Amino acid sequence: MFRATLKSLLARKVRLVLSGLAVVLGVMFVSGAFVLTDTLGRSFDAVFADGFSDIDVNVAGKPKVAVGESEGEQVAAPVPASVLERVRAVPGVAEARGVVNADGTRLIGANGKAVTSFGPPQVGENWLGESDLVTLREGRGPQADTEIVVNASLAEAAKVRVGDRVGVLTPLSSKRQDFTLVGVFGYSGDRDSLGGVNEVAFTTPVAQRLILGKPDVFTSVTVRAAGGTTATALRDTVAGTLGSEYAVKTGAQLAAETSAGLKEGLSFINKILLGFAAVALLVGTFLILNTFSIIIAQRTRELALLRAVGASGRQIIGSVVVEALAVGLIASVLGLGAGIGVGALLATIVGKRGGLAIAGIGVPAAAVIAAFSVGMVITVLAALLPALRASRIPPIAAMQDVATPDRPLTRVTVGGTVVTGIGAVLLFLGLTDRAGGHALWAVLAGVLFALIGVALLTPLISRPLVALLGSIFAWSVPGKLGRLNSGRNPRRTAITAAALMVGIALVTGVTVILDSAKGSITALAEDTIKAELVIAGDRSGPRPASFDPAVLEQIAALPGVRLVDGEYGDLASVGGTRTYVAAGSNPAALQGVFGAEATAGDISRLGPDQMLINTDVAKSRNLSVGSTVTVQLSRGEPHTYTVSGIYRSSQLTNPVMLPAQAARDFAIPQPIQGYVQLAPGTAVADVQPRVERLLADSPEVAVADRGAFIKQQTSQLDTPLQMIQILLALAIVIAVLGIINTLALSVLERTRELGLLRAIGLRRSLTMWMITVEAVVISIFGALLGVVVGTGLGAAVIRALKDDGFTELVLPWGQMVTFLVLAAIIGVIAAALPAVRAARINVLGAIAHD
Repeated sequence: MFRATLKSLLARKVRLVLSGLAVVLGVMFVSGAFVLTDTLGRSFDAVFADGFSDIDVNVAGKPKVAVGESEGEQVAAPVPASVLERVRAVPGVAEARGVVNADGTRLIGANGKAVTSFGPPQVGENWLGESDLVTLREGRGPQADTEIVVNASLAEAAKVRVGDRVGVLTPLSSKRQDFTLVGVFGYSGDRDSLGGVNEVAFTTPVAQRLILGKPDVFTSVTVRAAGGTTATALRDTVAGTLGSEYAVKTGAQLAAETSAGLKEGLSFINKILLGFAAVALLVGTFLILNTFSIIIAQRTRELALLRAVGASGRQIIGSVVVEALAVGLIASVLGLGAGIGVGALLATIVGKRGGLAIAGIGVPAAAVIAAFSVGMVITVLAALLPALRASRIPPIAAMQDVATPDRPLTRVTVGGTVVTGIGAVLLFLGLTDRAGGHALWAVLAGVLFALIGVALLTPLISRPLVALLGSIFAWSVPGKLGRLNSGRNPRRTAITAAALMVGIALVTGVTVILDSAKGSITALAEDTIKAELVIAGDRSGPRPASFDPAVLEQIAALPGVRLVDGEYGDLASVGGTRTYVAAGSNPAALQGVFGAEATAGDISRLGPDQMLINTDVAKSRNLSVGSTVTVQLSRGEPHTYTVSGIYRSSQLTNPVMLPAQAARDFAIPQPIQGYVQLAPGTAVADVQPRVERLLADSPEVAVADRGAFIKQQTSQLDTPLQMIQILLALAIVIAVLGIINTLALSVLERTRELGLLRAIGLRRSLTMWMITVEAVVISIFGALLGVVVGTGLGAAVIRALKDDGFTELVLPWGQMVTFLVLAAIIGVIAAALPAVRAARINVLGAIAHD
């Protein structure tokens, strides 16, 4: 039986190639995700291990407010110069140096624009001289307060050279300050940067003033141990001397923690890639199921003969499973190889864009295990149902010509209804926060069950819909035949169309959600923001663009300007709870610009020790006008504020408003947005150029009218949408393979029929047209299902998020039409090879075909 199985597999190897390709693509995503994250993770480990290699112990102040990597700017408490002296006096210390080092220093390039960074920080620091790690490549170190040096990668990105006069924006001031570039430095190993970080180094006094805001303080103190003293022992001694006020760690600890923070972000990328792999494998399951079903139907007589000569039902099942295992094994090997290549390519691209030296490409055990587990398990599971069907073929079928009869659709319809119902319940629980803290998993499971349920229900609706769609092509005899062929086997048509449906449904659903989000934001902003001009910058990294607050007073003095407000933002500890807070230069803007409605107290003014809160904060913390709350900002000491007003919660207003004086202790003590309200009758075109001139020294921001600003903010959703569409395109590619495979096997199955049609006068061109009509009808049917299901899922999400600000349901009609047109094109492309094969069929041989 095993030899018979191998011969059968070899005889049908071409038929299984396309179904195997679906597994290859899914496994490629799975293994590629693990290879990418492993390679980048080891690269980060190497960078930080090298960067902290000359540090045995590091002393730093503990941050006032703990801020995650994706939450904003974390500011460490400064270390006084007196602590540096205390550390130098500790036994076992060979050398201790005060370091000034913080994100937020931007160099203005030769083009007049600030050099941006997509991920790696832009560091300002004090120049500590050359070392085994840092070497000057050109010029010298800074000696005067008007001199700086930069690393080689930043010099290249900014197109600046030694001797140039360059502008710099610092964390505490977004107003351009000019310095003379006197040197360019690099790192051991001929590296231009460490992990893509842009670095600007000043003299120590200038770095303290511009980065920390006060003299005689440092960001940290780095320590070298004397001979015979271990880093661990010295850490414990220094920690005992300084007490719990400071964080004392070894260099190895610091490198591991810094790398771990970046790896957390990599795990998110890994989950995204695995999610798309799951979609690809789900679509591939339909393809494999259909392929084996068709092959089993074509082998009815062969399998019956095996039963007749003594093969048991269990052996028949084993035969089909062995074929599936062989396909899964080969596909897993190829998918793993492709995944390694894709992971290495992506890692190389990330390294080049981010200036990261990529460690050797590694293949972790997880990639290998996942590749073979997923590839083989998915293939076998998809083949089990056809295998069970094969085991039930009676031996008597060998004695006669047997056509596989259409089975009733009752069971599959009931099953589809139940599965769809389960999906609807899970979606309801997840979208209404009734899943017990597992909302995301409930939504994902709900989408999966809904898609599978609809796929199971598809045979029920395929006949009438396919007949309706096929009527478009029924003006010719080949068109009528193609329509009839596409509706001949509802199960086969349904499975083929369902594969395309899944990909298009997900793309449509995501598009509906993101377009609705854009529409909701636009509608809310247009109704809420009562300012004709907005000052803001494009956010190209973790730190938002900011501008010089002195500009606000200058704008207010312009003719035709009625009100000006600068908005600051920070993550603070409010009454012991981390909360986003804001401060405005003009308290009247809360009502005048954002249309806030007071529910208690006075929100039109704000004293130095007063705060305003929205109704959500008041309710959740049981606060009222007159309540006192202690607030700890990123800098400074805790400060107690009295609630002087409460305003109605809105999507565009922050939960807590502090007085403008508080902004000096924010992580970014400059305004990140500005709003300009004009007097009645004043034209925007008259004021906007004047504001632009005032912002000349803040090149990261620009001024735009309200409409352009809203469009700029909502356009940020275009990038994730494009990424999702590109990745989900893989599922559509697999669906195309499914249509090709179905048609190819169908042509083989109908060899005698095609020969008879050719014999009675059907020309080759008409034969090709018949096959093409069949493919186009199936493709449009799948696309139509996908559009309907995706729209339904997207609309359900928007409806559930209505209370969270999703007030507009926007349907992407243009994209829906594009999908249907694309489906027709896909059908034509998918039909090409099977149609050519059908047209070239030998008429006499086909008529005699058994």
